[in-house]
Amino acid sequence: SQYTRGTVTAFAPFDARADAEALRKAMKGLGTDEETVLTILTTRNNAQRQEIASAFKTLFGRDLVDDLKSELTGKFETLMVSLMRPAYIFDAHSLKHAIKGAGTNEKVLTEILASRTPAEVQNIKQVYQQEYEADLEDKITGETSGHFQRLLVVLLQANRDPDVGVDEALVEQDAQVLFRAGELKWGTDEEKFITILGTRSVSHLRRVFDKYMTISGFQIEETIDRETSGDLEKLLLAVVKCIRSVPAYFAETLYYSMKGAGTDDDTLIRVMVSRSEVDLLDIRREFRKNFAKSLYQMIQKDTSGDYRKALLLLCGGDDD
Repeated sequence: SQYTRGTVTAFAPFDARADAEALRKAMKGLGTDEETVLTILTTRNNAQRQEIASAFKTLFGRDLVDDLKSELTGKFETLMVSLMRPAYIFDAHSLKHAIKGAGTNEKVLTEILASRTPAEVQNIKQVYQQEYEADLEDKITGETSGHFQRLLVVLLQANRDPDVGVDEALVEQDAQVLFRAGELKWGTDEEKFITILGTRSVSHLRRVFDKYMTISGFQIEETIDRETSGDLEKLLLAVVKCIRSVPAYFAETLYYSMKGAGTDDDTLIRVMVSRSEVDLLDIRREFRKNFAKSLYQMIQKDTSGDYRKALLLLCGGDDD
């Protein structure tokens, strides 16, 4: 049921062989017909793209992803290749690249681990193990440290309490604990924030945030902003935003990927691809509500060429 708010749904009538033939024709010989490639890949859902890849190999003895990589370039290539990865492989791949080589991309770790459901995190860990014969938690702990690392490890356990009714006494207790661990304390007891924000259920935490506001006079975000810094602060804020609303969190992420000079294309591609079959319609609605322009308009203004055409197709329409 959670997959009904995407902009990309199963295409009908679907014919994997016909699509494979059209793609081969588009990439064969001199020059590439990018229009055909982007139209097919942005309007079929991921399961259908996998069928097309399989038909492509059966018909031509060629790997569709390899052909895309050799025929396309730049951001457009990255976007098309990303669309060909099944969801959990896409997340696992993003995480692998975030912790590979010199320097860790904390932003990617934060975005994925703060926003995915416990079931999704379990699947990502499993796929990571299968794909890379490595333990995701080991890899992440090897590249991070301190309280930031601890909160990532808590999120990787994917043991958030299930959403089964809210215990008001525990809500009151948690709100008081957070207040004492932050605003009322000289220095901050980060561990309390990590445990409560990393393990309590979504509906419980929403009530805790309301109660916290009543007790302290502050939004929990303001306290986190004042009491923590660096990667831990960004991760705690991402967790809080995702507890409040995952679509609002991604609307903000997309907005800042395009705002100002230059575009953070990695983030733009990652979010558009990973949410296109999940909740992109909701993200669009939040975007329009919070930023006084539509996601469609911002993509149109900020990108160009086939890359823009493909992103606008994934976006699935304007909201004005």
